[in-house]
Amino acid sequence: AAPQGPPVYVDLAYLPGSWSARTVDEEFFRRIRSLCYVVSGDDHLKEGVLRPLLDALLAGKHQWGIDIQVTLIPTFDSLVMHEWYQETHERQQELGITVLGSNSTVAMQDETFPACKVEF
Repeated sequence: AAPQGPPVYVDLAYLPGSWSARTVDEEFFRRIRSLCYVVSGDDHLKEGVLRPLLDALLAGKHQWGIDIQVTLIPTFDSLVMHEWYQETHERQQELGITVLGSNSTVAMQDETFPACKVEF
């Protein structure tokens, strides 16, 4: 267990992917307070740990005790993410959590890819 200490505030935090995602729990979100969390890693390993990670965000954010808007930015489409969003939408609103969709497309040279813009 990590020693207790004050929370750390950041603008942007990338959440670990694959097996490392298992280390992200309620305590992580209680201590690492970010304006934006990026959830990346479109792979089968992420699907297995995604729901507990998202639930930990809700539980950790609940403990902040201050009203800070948080944006969650998934970089991939996921059935687990869609289900979590639908099932917890009211709770997300209560806690000030916004989930961005990646419905925009950027075209560069001969390549197109999904993207979203985040401003601080």
